[in-house]
Formats: sequence, structure tokens, C-alpha cells
Amino acid sequence: MTAAADLLLVDGEVHAMTEPDEVHEALAVRDGEIVAVGRTREIEFLAGVETGVIDCEGRVILPGFIDAHTHVEQLGQHLVHANLSSAGNLGECVDLLARHAEDEPDREWILGFGYDESEWGGGESERDGDEGGGDRTGESRRLRREDLDRVSEERPVVAMRVDLHTASLNSVALERLADDLPGSDLLRDRDGNPTGVAVEDAAETVRKTITAGPDEMREILTAATEHAVSLGVTGVHDKVRGSSAPRVYREMAADGDLPLRVRIDYWSDHLEGLVDVGLTTNAGSDFVRTGAIKSFSDGSFGSRTARLSEPYLDADGGETEAEDDDRGQWVVDPDDLADLVEQADAEGFQVCVHAIGDDAIEGALSALEATPDPETARHRIEHVLLATDDQIARMAEAGIVASMQPNFHRWAQEGGLYDQRLGEERRKRTNRLRRVLEAGVPLAFGSDCMPLDPLLGVHHAVNAPTEAQRLTVTEALRAYTYGAAFAGFDEDRLGTLEVGKKADIVVPEESPWDYPDHIDEIDVSTTIVDGRIVYSSDD
Repeated sequence: MTAAADLLLVDGEVHAMTEPDEVHEALAVRDGEIVAVGRTREIEFLAGVETGVIDCEGRVILPGFIDAHTHVEQLGQHLVHANLSSAGNLGECVDLLARHAEDEPDREWILGFGYDESEWGGGESERDGDEGGGDRTGESRRLRREDLDRVSEERPVVAMRVDLHTASLNSVALERLADDLPGSDLLRDRDGNPTGVAVEDAAETVRKTITAGPDEMREILTAATEHAVSLGVTGVHDKVRGSSAPRVYREMAADGDLPLRVRIDYWSDHLEGLVDVGLTTNAGSDFVRTGAIKSFSDGSFGSRTARLSEPYLDADGGETEAEDDDRGQWVVDPDDLADLVEQADAEGFQVCVHAIGDDAIEGALSALEATPDPETARHRIEHVLLATDDQIARMAEAGIVASMQPNFHRWAQEGGLYDQRLGEERRKRTNRLRRVLEAGVPLAFGSDCMPLDPLLGVHHAVNAPTEAQRLTVTEALRAYTYGAAFAGFDEDRLGTLEVGKKADIVVPEESPWDYPDHIDEIDVSTTIVDGRIVYSSDD
């Protein structure tokens, strides 16, 4: 006699996300695993006295989304501190910080996250405005010291740009951190005075200074993970450095308070410590595992620090970096990166390297493809934004995973950030998702928390500006499910809806196939992790 299931999802459209995709009506879950898929009348046979039943009323049922590149702490900071992502111009951004300062008078630091000056109105560039900054609310430039001094002249104020490669500081914060900020990444005006804009290593120093301690970290991660599951996210590959998040994740999992699965990708400066304690890639529990060793090659287009083979179109931004040129900069020197990759690979770690510009991708790819077996190690390049045809072909040959962010297409529209920084020809070569997939490169999707929203990412992949950047709905969903699971060595337990797989499931309110032009407007009805309902829109 067959044992009763714990949970049934019936009268739905179950997309297994296998290749090719198999479609069923219902599935059954027992002990956190899928035990049957098929027609509703067949699955209902597994109902017992205590079996929960979800009537999906014809809705699509998908594997839970796995975000293969995100920053959960950053997401929580958006929720706990000032969320600057909604600001439409410089003035609104300053106002959001000022209101947060009034609402939180006891916080020592006034913090804001997620501003993006490339989407502000007004049409003025950093080159167009006077270097004093002025008070024009339409300015599309990065926040500077004088802007944040309007928020407070007594408390330190920090605003992190959406890409985390830029931090803006007021005068108090600059003074507090004066001895710690590397001068090469502290931008100055033409008179040599600090503008309050810190990039790359200096921005990372700021981020480490303002990161939460264990108590506040639990508040931040709780807010972030609860928000994530409301968007259908059942697993994350979280990029972590100098943070108490790994400890807090494990405490939350032990207490039964972690609603999703976490794969921790540690920054390269943690490598020695991980080796000392005997951890390696895939070590851990069902809910918290050690992932890759993360490193950088370059920065970002927004900060003009992504490393290019040809100069930026708008190289002169009115601010200067001592060790920069008009092709961006190396965050990690290529020779140093190659040494790190060799060491981490020898210790049994997967390696993921941030590389955005074509010159940076070349450095990262050369280092990864030189390892003895990059395909088995599943080494990854994060972003791969401006990859050449040759680089894509070499990634396919070596089996190196492309961990990409389709939501970055928000900057790839005509007249957008990539047009401003790169010009039309290079803008059209960014994020060529179809070219990557058709070349045979393993493709995994993530958000980089800009923002964390898989259906938004799927929308951008399906509606990208050019054919080479565009995927079908099925291809995009597969990259956010099976593809991300594969990138994390999890394809045997996650990423598809098949018997024996973990019951990590999302039920959208509408079908992405029915509304391809409006996927970003689709809400999530139910999210299930390990057979347990962790989010329901009815609650």
C-alpha cells in the first residue's frame, strides 16, 4: 500500500523544466521530496487524512527559482535602511536619506542603498554640471559629499550605488574613514579635493565598515529571505565577504528559521581560513553549503571601472582616479588572479570570477581555462557582459559556466547607460544570452540584487533589445532553475520537478507563456521549500 503524501498540488500546469520540458497536471510531496507527477486523478490517490491539498486552479507550477548571483545582506539593507532604488533624481535620493535620518534618530550611521544615477531624469551628465555639484535635482551624476552633507553634518552618511562598486560619503563619513580609504580609489575633483565618491577597494572598505553585527544581521537576513520567497526564490548563491552572514545563516537553519537554501560563495580573502578548517566546495547541510571562491577582475560600467579593450565613450567624468585610465581598471591584477585561481582549484574549490569588460573577461577566462579540469570544477565567470565571440566559444570548449544577470538589460536600451558608456555597437554586444546558450556554454541566471526578482529577470531576457540577447520564455525559466542548480552542483536534487527531487516549487499567479510582454507584472501565489509552504499570497 502506498503511503499518503504530505502535500498535493493539483489541477495545475506542472512544467518540469527538463529538456525538453515535460508538462503534467499535478504532483505529490512526501518528506520534502517529489514522489509523483502526473494527472490530477492519479495524484489524488495519494491523499490521506492529514494530506494538505493546494488546488492550483490551472496555474503554472515551476521549480523554485535559484538566484545564482546575489547579495542577500544588501537586499536586507534595502529593507531595513533607506531604499534609494525608487529615487528619480538626485534631489529625491537626498530626500529619502533625510527622511530615513529623521525616522531613525538613534542610528549612528545614516545608510542608503541602491541608487542609480543613470536612471535619473534631467539629462545632465557628470561632465555637463559644474564640479561643485550645485543643487539641481535633475543631475544624473553620482552622489557627492556636498549632497550628503545636506542630510546631516553631524552623523556619518553613506549611500551605496546599485552595483556596490561605488560608495558616496558625506564629510563626517570621509573624516571618520580618512585613514582607511585607499587613495587610489577615492575620487577627487580637478582641484584635488575629495568628492566623497569612493570606488572599488575604497567602496569595499566602506561596505565592510557599515556591515551589520550578528544581532542586526539576523534582522537583515530575516527581512531579506522573507522577501525573497515572496518572489518565488527558493535558493540563493550569496556572495559574502567580511560579514557575519555565514554564521547567522547556520544559526537560522539550526533554529528552523531559514526559509530558503543558501550556497555561500566566499571572497578570496577567506580562502586560507576555509582551507584551515577543512571546508571545500559543496561542504555543508541541506540548507547551507559552501560554494565557490569569489574574486574580481574588474569593476562596473556604471562606475567606469569595468576593464575594456577600447576606451569608454564618456571617459571624462569630471572626477579622477590615480591609477585609472580611459579603459577602466583592474580590481585584481591578471597575474594575481591567475595565481589565486590556481591555488583555489588545487584546494578543491570551484572559482567564480567577476568579469564585465571584454579585457577583464579575457583575463578571467585565461586563468580559469588554464586549470586542469575547469568543466568538472564548474568554474564560473560572473556577468560576462561584453564577451567576444571567441571568448564565448572558449567558455563552451572549457565547460566554464556563464553566470549572467538578464535584469541588466534595463541598461541596454537605446539611450541607456550602456549607450552612454560604450556606444551603440558595444551596447548591442552586452549580455548576449542567446549567443551564449547556442554556443553550448552552461548558463545560470541571477539578479546581483538589482533587484532580486526572477520574473523581472525572465522578462528582460524574453524582451531584450536584440536577437542575440533574447531568449524564449522556456529558455529563460530554465536558466533560473536547472541552469542555476547546475552552477551549484545541485542538478541531482534541485532545478526540475521530477520524482526524487527536492520539493522546491513556485506557483505564479499567471503563466509567463501567456503574458510574455508583461512577465515583470506577474506575482507569486505560492512558494514551497523542502515541501513546506514558506509563502502564500493568501496569508
